[in-house]
Amino acid sequence: MDEDTAGDEESPVREVTVRASGHEHVTAEHASTFEVTSDDWLTPAGDCIVGVEADATPADVPRSFVEACRSREATIVAEFSAADATQTVTGRGHPDLSYEGDRSMVGRTSDYVDERTIMVGADAAAGDFDRRLVTALERGAPLTMTLRVE
Repeated sequence: MDEDTAGDEESPVREVTVRASGHEHVTAEHASTFEVTSDDWLTPAGDCIVGVEADATPADVPRSFVEACRSREATIVAEFSAADATQTVTGRGHPDLSYEGDRSMVGRTSDYVDERTIMVGADAAAGDFDRRLVTALERGAPLTMTLRVE
């Protein structure tokens, strides 16, 4: 996981980069969530999962980033890239975001929050992802997910 502080060491972290891998069972068909997991396996039932073997979980994200995400006014952007394809998802922060999950990061189109949730009110779920990106991930391409809070 890379962190961009965009300034001196005391500046809050506003960007986090997570690296993961695609998997043969990536289908990205889920209608209300997307997920990147640190697990090294995926079954066909995991239709929200777009990346496995992530190098970070919510619990690894710097606290200053998490604090910035706890505002209802915060905009959280997740940019996914693999091979020559990209996908951008924009969501909102929420006061209950804890970023305490130790296995996976989940973006949600709803307002539901648990320890894995990294954004709510997302404008896209796995089923909305560019099919070129999904095909690359199904073929095992490396995935980069950059989270930014504004």
